[in-house]
Amino acid sequence: MKKEDFNLLTESLQQAIEYKRGNKRAARSVVRAIHVPEYKADDVVAVHRELNLTQQGLANVVGVSTRTVEAWEAGRNQPNGSARHMLYLLGKDKRILSLLKA
Repeated sequence: MKKEDFNLLTESLQQAIEYKRGNKRAARSVVRAIHVPEYKADDVVAVHRELNLTQQGLANVVGVSTRTVEAWEAGRNQPNGSARHMLYLLGKDKRILSLLKA
């Protein structure tokens, strides 16, 4: 084990101990960036079918209008920003959908 790795591990354990003792500021979160692919028309259709949703249902889940989903699937536009991230997450784990159902 490299000394740097050992030091990071030791620091993490110290943070965990402090957190357990009630010092909520001692713990920190690390968020790693992930590559989210571009979504072409066929990709949107595939996610749509895999989730067994209507266009309106997919629009509701992603937070866009039905016309936007129609434009994606027709190839007139591509999802970007939060919509693209949501499609990526839904494509990775369909269980997310159950968290969104009322």
